[in-house]
This record gives sequence, C-alpha cells and structure tokens, in this order.
Amino acid sequence: MLTAAETKPNTASLPSKGMLIDGKWVDSASGGRITVENPAKRKPIGEVPRANAADVDRAVAAASKAYAQWRRVVPRERGKALLKIAEALQARTEDIARTIALETGNALRTQARGEANMTADIFRYFGGLASELKGETLPLGEHVLSYTRREPLGVVGAIIPWNAPVMLAALKIAPALCAGNVMVMKAAEDAPLGVLLMAEICQEFLPPGVLNVLTGYGEECGGPLANHPGVAKLSFTGSTEVGKVIMRAAAERIVPVSLELGGKSPSIVYPDADEDWAVDGIIAAMRFTRQSQSCTAGSRLFLHEDIFDSFLSKLEKKTTALKLGDPLDEATDIGTIINNKQFTKVCKYVDEGLKRSDAKLVFGGLPPKTGPLSEGYFAIPTVFADRSNDWRLAREEIFGPVLVAIRWSDEAEAIRMANDSHYGLAAYVWTHDIGAGLKTAHAIESGWVQVNQGLGQVPGMSYGGFKQSGIGREFSLEGMLDSFTQRKSVTVNLEVRRT
Repeated sequence: MLTAAETKPNTASLPSKGMLIDGKWVDSASGGRITVENPAKRKPIGEVPRANAADVDRAVAAASKAYAQWRRVVPRERGKALLKIAEALQARTEDIARTIALETGNALRTQARGEANMTADIFRYFGGLASELKGETLPLGEHVLSYTRREPLGVVGAIIPWNAPVMLAALKIAPALCAGNVMVMKAAEDAPLGVLLMAEICQEFLPPGVLNVLTGYGEECGGPLANHPGVAKLSFTGSTEVGKVIMRAAAERIVPVSLELGGKSPSIVYPDADEDWAVDGIIAAMRFTRQSQSCTAGSRLFLHEDIFDSFLSKLEKKTTALKLGDPLDEATDIGTIINNKQFTKVCKYVDEGLKRSDAKLVFGGLPPKTGPLSEGYFAIPTVFADRSNDWRLAREEIFGPVLVAIRWSDEAEAIRMANDSHYGLAAYVWTHDIGAGLKTAHAIESGWVQVNQGLGQVPGMSYGGFKQSGIGREFSLEGMLDSFTQRKSVTVNLEVRRT
C-alpha cells in the first residue's frame, strides 16, 4: 500500500478531480490524494481524492437519504432519466474515449472508443427496460388475489476494476438505478477519471445522492464499503481472490452479492478450422488489442495436432502485424498494460515460460528495454506451445497478452482439459461442423460459450461465470431483475366482509 507522500510526486500542477457525494464534488475527509498515471508515458496526468471509511459513511448516508424518494419514482420516469443520460454520454463519446485511452493505456481506435459507445448503449438499453419491472399473479382461486412485486434492495455498494472502467461502471449503475436502487461506487484507483466524467454527466439528470462515486484504495475505501451496515447489496467485478473477500463480507451481514470474477478461458480449434477467419477469431477472443487485460480472454488455445504448426504460423503472421504504440494514436492497435505492478507480473510469467524446458516460444517474449516501447508498460503479444495444461501459465489468470497453445487429438480429452480449471467464465469453439461445435459448447463448463466468433458482450445477453468465475448475471433484463431487485409476495383475501 502506498503512503500519502508516495502518491503525490510533483503534483502541484496536475488537474485535480473531486468525488461525487450527495450531488456535490468533494475532497476526501483526510485530504489525501491519489496520483493517476498515463501508463504509455509513465507520467502523472491527474489526481483524485484518497477516500477512507469516513467518506464511505458520508456517501452511504447520502444514498440512504435519497433512496426514500428515488424508489418511489415511477419506473418509466427512472427509465427516461437513463435515456437522457445515454444521449448525453453519446454526445461526449470522444471525450470519454480519450480519457479512457489516456488513463488505462487501451488503444483509442480499437478499444477506448468502442467502450465509450457501449457505455451509452448500456444506459439506453436499461432505460428502455424500466417498464419490465413486473410481478406475476398466482391463480389461487376466485376468493384470493395473490401477486408478486419486484422491489429495489436499497443502497448498492459497487466496486469496479480498471480494465474497462467506464463500461463496467455503467453495467452496475444503469440496472441498479433503473430498478429503484441507489448506489455508492468505488472506482479503481488506477483508472478513475473516465468514471468520474461519466458520473458528472449522470448527475445532470439525477437527484442528489442517487449516485455517489468514491475514489480510493481497496483496503481504505473498498473494504469499508463492503462491510458497511447501510449497504444492502454488493456488486463486484475483479479478481477471484478479492471476490472471495467480498463474499465473506456479504456473508457476515447476509446481504446479496453478485460477482463477476476471473477467467482462464479455453478456445478449442477443430482440424477443419485451419483458416484465416478462425485465426482472426482467436486474436479477437484473446483480446490482444486490449493487451489481453480481460477476464474473457481465450488464453488457453487447444489446437488439433493435425493443424497445430500451420495454425500457429498464421497466428504469428497476423498477430505480429498488429501495431503497438501510443494509445491515442489512431494507427495503434495495441496499447499498454495498466501499471508497473501488472507489467512486472506479466513479465515474470513470460520469463517463466522462456525457462520452461517443455515449452516452446512461438513468438513474442519479454518487452524491449530500449526504444519507444520501453517508455511505457508495453507488453508484447506472446505465444508458447506446450503439450500440458498443468503448468502455471496454462492455469493462472495472467491478465496480459500471454497465450498457451496445447495440442490435442482426442475430442473428449480436449474437452476434459478445457474444463480442468477452477475458472468458468467464457469459452470458444471453432469448426465448420456446427453439430460438433454445439456439442462441445454444451459440454464446456463456462457461463458464456461462443462458436466461431470471439466477440465481446452486448446488452441483452445474460453474462456471468460458472465455478470460481462468479455468481449472478449482468448485461440483461434477467440480470437486472435477479441482481438488483427482490421479490415480494402479497396475498389478499377478497371475501372479507364488513360486519
């Protein structure tokens, strides 16, 4: 954990942002600040408040006060507010995209602009669902009216990561507010600026206290939020390790929790798919143009032995043609790792692969120590070939552009290896035989399986993980209903007569 002094190197002239509490932009109670870095240049670009438990108390109190009125707003009126936010976000797409690229290192053209557009679409999607907060009637007889209601939970505590911060923030804010909840969100300390910009736009259309956004470190701000007695629901996106901490905090108070956690997603390529379209799909599924900083990255590539070398040759040609560089440059395909800690972690995994006798480096390797790429946290897309699914690089979530290719000859064995993981978030299958593709998709233990495509999520799909990749669903109507409402049953005796 950095000290307050260590987080403020030469920040006198840096742009300073406040946190959103009760409709106002405020500093932290302690006055502490966090410096935000541009990972492409390794230079500070701004600073934000360093929130602690006192700030969490303020934000939860503001949200609790706002909840009494917000929950009573007619759902379609809440939906209208979200639709107005969507249009305002759309108008600021380029500002949001450039902020994302600047603070996350995600390339503007291939990633940040798409994230900004998706953010507006998410508010637009959930804004249109407000009238779907419906209950049901039960046919218990003519003398009884029995029905259910979908009611909000209260104050939602939300914690998001840095890899797609604005989109992931929208995925919690929009459905939670649509359902009548209020929110206290902790933004990731490495990438808070885009989330604060989005919150600024949201606040134009929301009553004070409905949305509160804090900036701070996990132990100092996220921990108090997860353990706060005024929080009625916890929604977390991040690592499996931290997800377990959040789940324990929820268990102490018996509050509902939704978790979207890590992944080590498999791609199974059949021998009839040794073609360019499948190679392009693997590049997309591996999220190389997001530096593979994605929980759905297809980082285990199971290639049939008949096409193993041929497919990897095509993959090398196409992947090495992608341009690494300044995320704000329109010509850049691949940007940077988020920070020095993650960059060092990725490099250690690559170094371990280089030293493994059973692994062969297909392409990539450690980043250059000189030249333009050495100025930022640039990691080179790297592929190792191996026969084993039982070593660290094939089992642990690296969250960097390191792919392990593994041979297979027996379909059942390929599926067994794909399922031999405590993760189960996403998976990919590649074949012309749609029957085989669907059979394999059904056999894989993952919450989301794509056949012959490596795309990202879209509003409306039910998205979430199996096993230690999470609990609950997002992105969809059912995700909103299951994660951000509670069902109440009301039964009325219609035959009571006044005496």
